[in-house]
Amino acid sequence: MELSSVFAFMGMGGQEIFLILLAFLLLFGAKKIPELARGLGKGIREFKDASRDIKDELEEGMKEDKKVVK
Repeated sequence: MELSSVFAFMGMGGQEIFLILLAFLLLFGAKKIPELARGLGKGIREFKDASRDIKDELEEGMKEDKKVVK
């Protein structure tokens, strides 16, 4: 999914996106934004890893249940 389609879905145009980016720049400063983005990326990666682990465990449990039933 493209970022532009996400913003279009939310009804945001170019001006709104620009104002949001400007607000982030003013609130956090140019030096802090890359650090925030890294932290956000790390959090998303950890969430995906955890959800993948849970999915794998559930699938293994279902396979074991099928073996026990037979």
